[in-house]
Amino acid sequence: MATFLSLCMERGLTSVSIWSSEIDKVGEAVALTSLRDNGMTVSGYNRIGPFVPKYIARAEFELERAARFGADHVFLFTGGITEGDRDLNSARRRAEEHIARLLEMANKVGVKLAIEPLHPMLAGDRTVITSLSQANDLCETLGPGIGVVVDVYHLWWDERLEAEIMRAGRAGRLLGFHVNDWLIPTKHLLTDRGMMGDGIIDLPGIERMMRRAGFDGPVEVEIFSSDWWAHDPAEVIDIAIDRCRKLFGQDMVR
Repeated sequence: MATFLSLCMERGLTSVSIWSSEIDKVGEAVALTSLRDNGMTVSGYNRIGPFVPKYIARAEFELERAARFGADHVFLFTGGITEGDRDLNSARRRAEEHIARLLEMANKVGVKLAIEPLHPMLAGDRTVITSLSQANDLCETLGPGIGVVVDVYHLWWDERLEAEIMRAGRAGRLLGFHVNDWLIPTKHLLTDRGMMGDGIIDLPGIERMMRRAGFDGPVEVEIFSSDWWAHDPAEVIDIAIDRCRKLFGQDMVR
């Protein structure tokens, strides 16, 4: 985590999303000091979930930790279908009930909850929220304090994408914008994301949708890739920044 923050600071970046598991590796005191010393603010905090019985006690801790780190929002991941279950609708109802309880807790500590819909092929094991339409519906039901994150990897295919981005924008619930690319062929759904510009997603087009909808936050690079993980971290960040500037403009990288 310290290496990541230092590399970001050296390149003039000022906003990062962070993972609870990475904080655990170095301890809160070191992580908070690194953020402060490198002049970083925290946009997203990863994460609460999956929604299994033991998560409830941890959820309150994660929300309070996110607040200590000044995070704007905390990502929610429901998990997929319980082993032996086949009822997706019931799984979704249970997830919505969990999120409603989490929202009460989040409102008390002053952080927002973020629903990040994932690709439908991940419904079985990662999350039962698989479209921006579904996420928007849930946010409207639950009220203030919860919003959505648009990750192009998971949503680029959706024919309702622009309409749902605008819908989220009108309600002021666009919390984040994650970029990467969809490779052809994709060798692994989780760990074969592409560097921006190496795949088939219309990244500038989706970024324009986000800006028209009123989103004024940073572009966040999120590339789960066994290929890119094997590269030198500084090289990866430099390439990512260069690609973002070419695709989105000089002022979109923060």
